[in-house]
Amino acid sequence: MAAIKAKKTKRSAGILLPVTSLPSPYGIGDFGPEALKFGKFLHDAGQSMWQVLPLTTVDSGCGNSPYSPTSAFAGNYLLVSPDMLVEDNLLTHEELKKLSAQYDFAKDTEKADYESARKFKTEILNAAYKHYIKGDISGLREFRERTEWPEGFSLFSVIKAVQGGGVWYEWPEGLKHKDPAVIAEFRKEYATEIARQDFYQYIFFRQARNLKQKLNALNVELIGDVPLYVTRDCADVWQNPELFDLDEDLNPVTVAGVPPDYFSATGQLWGNPTYRWDVMERRGFDWWLKRLRSLLGIFDKVRIDHFRGLVAYWAIPYGETTAINGEWVDVPYRKFFAALHENFPTMPFWAENLGIITPDVEALRKDSELPGMLVLHFAWGNPADNPYAPHNHTRNSVVYTGTHDNNTSRGWFENDATEDEIRNFSSYIGRDVMDGYIFTSEVTRLAVSSVADIAIIPMQDYLRLGAEARINIPSTPSGNWSWRMKSDAIAEGLADRIKAACKLYGRA
Repeated sequence: MAAIKAKKTKRSAGILLPVTSLPSPYGIGDFGPEALKFGKFLHDAGQSMWQVLPLTTVDSGCGNSPYSPTSAFAGNYLLVSPDMLVEDNLLTHEELKKLSAQYDFAKDTEKADYESARKFKTEILNAAYKHYIKGDISGLREFRERTEWPEGFSLFSVIKAVQGGGVWYEWPEGLKHKDPAVIAEFRKEYATEIARQDFYQYIFFRQARNLKQKLNALNVELIGDVPLYVTRDCADVWQNPELFDLDEDLNPVTVAGVPPDYFSATGQLWGNPTYRWDVMERRGFDWWLKRLRSLLGIFDKVRIDHFRGLVAYWAIPYGETTAINGEWVDVPYRKFFAALHENFPTMPFWAENLGIITPDVEALRKDSELPGMLVLHFAWGNPADNPYAPHNHTRNSVVYTGTHDNNTSRGWFENDATEDEIRNFSSYIGRDVMDGYIFTSEVTRLAVSSVADIAIIPMQDYLRLGAEARINIPSTPSGNWSWRMKSDAIAEGLADRIKAACKLYGRA
């Protein structure tokens, strides 16, 4: 009998770097020249993927977290490139120079300045809008026609601004409950402001698609991210309250989180409103399909955060101070995933399946052939039967040294690792590891050499940076999402070294 040949899957590699972490003279990374420069670096380094964090709208009240979006659909206008506005003749060099001179942006800082960037990007987009409406506005008109959500988000944004930034559930009753007469009058009075917000989104998506096209021309895919939940003070909850578990006065009935486990005796109380999956099912899951379709217009593939919440979610009564008194609520996941397969036959998704995952969640992931995640920082307490240890890796997976929620590898070794973990790691690779630099090199090599089909390394690890370059510390309300790469951080020869390692292990 002839031997059965295993299906051969192309091995590949990529780098994790938030767009906000790119160098920029405007306070925060954007879709401009530095993004394309990084894309060329990826190509030269033999990388075929650039993974980013969600590009959704962020709010300073939520610590600018991209995982607490104020819209499931709208893009973060802070990522719009002023240089590309000049290139598209929507802004003059003189205007850009004059506007940017009003802000004290550090030329090469390692921290994003969200507050100044928010004010500056608003000014340049308003200036660009004045130029745009004097010419051919067919692009904006077509964007409105083919995109169903922007007008509602723009209306929400303008009402919020007029209400002094107040949360929608404390707006006057007519606005809170979307009284048709009140909304019609508001639209009439603030038509110009609403149209300007539409323009912000049009430019965001135009620049995002342009970046994706340029990356694809370099044989680099752009990998996006979708948070499972949205915040309560969100355009989608205001627009579509029937899709969320709210009472008649639009207050949450249950909110999201995770139950107590060995990490936390009281669980995690996230506070996001949970979904009415029964209503979503009756509507054919149209909201989710539109959401994912919109994302796949600017990404090649999308990672689904908190994937287990698409099978069952932990619902906590609103008003609880911990997650202890929640309960598991099932999602009609078979019908939902049937809809996904029908609408997205190639299933261009990854599953975030970290933590305690039940067999039904893993069965769904495997049946849908979605890659799951493996994180090497989690492997060293007891490597023998640990699924994150390299000898237990499986092929249809994405292996990371760490994620955006982890310390950098050097920072993990220097600040977080226990003596047992360091001892086990040293035994695993066959030599003593005495410092974070060596650990970073070795754990990166283990990731690239893994049997997992895809290896993704955070850029900070290739730069051998410590805890100062960490992106996020979970459960801390401020000080996150701000690290930026310096413009001279990528040393000469780094691309060649990365490519050589990836080529050695069949990834380049």
